[in-house]
Amino acid sequence: MAILHRTTLKPTKLELLTSWLPKQSWYEGAGTPELTKAGGFRLDDPAGQVGIEFLATTDTSGPEPVTYHVPMTYRGAPLPDADDALVGTLVHGVLGERWVYDGAQDPLLIGELAALLKGEVPAHAQSIDGELDPTVHATVAGAEGRPEIVRVLEPGSTATSGVTAEWALGDGSRVRGVFAVVRGD
Repeated sequence: MAILHRTTLKPTKLELLTSWLPKQSWYEGAGTPELTKAGGFRLDDPAGQVGIEFLATTDTSGPEPVTYHVPMTYRGAPLPDADDALVGTLVHGVLGERWVYDGAQDPLLIGELAALLKGEVPAHAQSIDGELDPTVHATVAGAEGRPEIVRVLEPGSTATSGVTAEWALGDGSRVRGVFAVVRGD
């Protein structure tokens, strides 16, 4: 089980994403995003070395808010041959320097997401140590293939095979949508 440390991050996750997000092809904004945390969940690394987080963050810089899903891994050393997946580095108040990667390109995250879909591992609460997240639902209905990350979250979206979870809107209301899908090979 992962240990969640109540400590500082410099820069913060949202500060890292503010500079990284506009460089992504799926970013819908026109300038610098104004990000707020909207929700998410975690999975455990079986080896206990890598943080695995599925972060929902809302950009309020445009005429309408857009919620993005950015899965990330936090590593104590660079991931070999993954420079294109690097979101940035941060300093964790307890663990020291961390290399933050786009989880959609990290084999560990994709493998644990596949295990979640098969019912082999549970989803954990994003910010509460040791607590499972009952709002995360994983279903597989006949599709075998690699999980694909949904980058722009849509309230009310569904998938026959995939992962749905909740996040908060700006007014505090909770909505559910698809975070990942499985498409047949």
